[in-house]
Amino acid sequence: MAISELAIGIDIGGTKVLGGVVDQSGAILRTFRVDTPKAGGHALNQSIADVITELLTTHQTDAIGISAAGLVSSDRATMLGAPNIKDWDGVNIASALFDLCGAKTVVENDANSAAWAERVYGAGKGLENVIMVTVGTGIGGAAIVNGQPLRGANGTGAEFGHMRVVPDGEQCGCGIKGCFERYASGSALMRHTREAIAKDPAAAKDLLARGDGTISGLLGGHVTDAARDGDQIAIDALATTGDWLGAGIATLSMLFDPSIVVIGGGVVDAGELLLEPARKAMMREMPFVGKHPVPEIVAAKLGNDAGLVGVADLARN
Repeated sequence: MAISELAIGIDIGGTKVLGGVVDQSGAILRTFRVDTPKAGGHALNQSIADVITELLTTHQTDAIGISAAGLVSSDRATMLGAPNIKDWDGVNIASALFDLCGAKTVVENDANSAAWAERVYGAGKGLENVIMVTVGTGIGGAAIVNGQPLRGANGTGAEFGHMRVVPDGEQCGCGIKGCFERYASGSALMRHTREAIAKDPAAAKDLLARGDGTISGLLGGHVTDAARDGDQIAIDALATTGDWLGAGIATLSMLFDPSIVVIGGGVVDAGELLLEPARKAMMREMPFVGKHPVPEIVAAKLGNDAGLVGVADLARN
């Protein structure tokens, strides 16, 4: 297989550095992983270099991409801000990896990587204008505009999670109040659930029993499972989260005019319990509704492989 047909994607997570060799069809031919070092910084760069070196022993390519959560410079070399990794802010990762293992790499935001994978191989396959909203602990975002990832002047474009939706609302870790992710994320789902339980503790007995019997022991997966089984508190909490999600998507749709909005992240496991309220809220909150086409809202298809596959393909470009 020619070198140009292969690429390596490295997905940086809180617990693992996962690398994979990906062909042009999006198939992962080989993977190799190591634990993410808690020290971050140089130790993490060395771990990435080790994964790259190992994968290059069996598959040769000069297209290597690194996918990680954070703000990435527009030249795809420097991590401007990494919220979950120690000592990685301002680090020129491409330069560091070249020094460690001689590999030329590009760095991408994890949401951009996942959105690109969905646009090339997944739910948005073949479409030129795609928005992805990843709903996990927070909210990540990415936009594919006219067939290209939107990075912005400084590489920090499409950070949808920090779009302000409620003036003087819930305090966000980014420093301002009222961010989208404070109302439509997995963390928000749990807050909506806790608030409902506080209003009617007796009605929450079965829901709480899915954890350890306490509110603090309740997890997102418990809420989703309970909703599937008909628990009204769980259904309502997901619907509230979906309402906020759809309202935010209505705004994003007017900004970007996408053909499709792909929802990824752990909360999308709830399926239509989240997506249908989001669709209804989008239509309710959409400016000029009925006067123009609206995007589909669909679940992502590629799951946990999206970041790795997407950044590998982006490394070819």
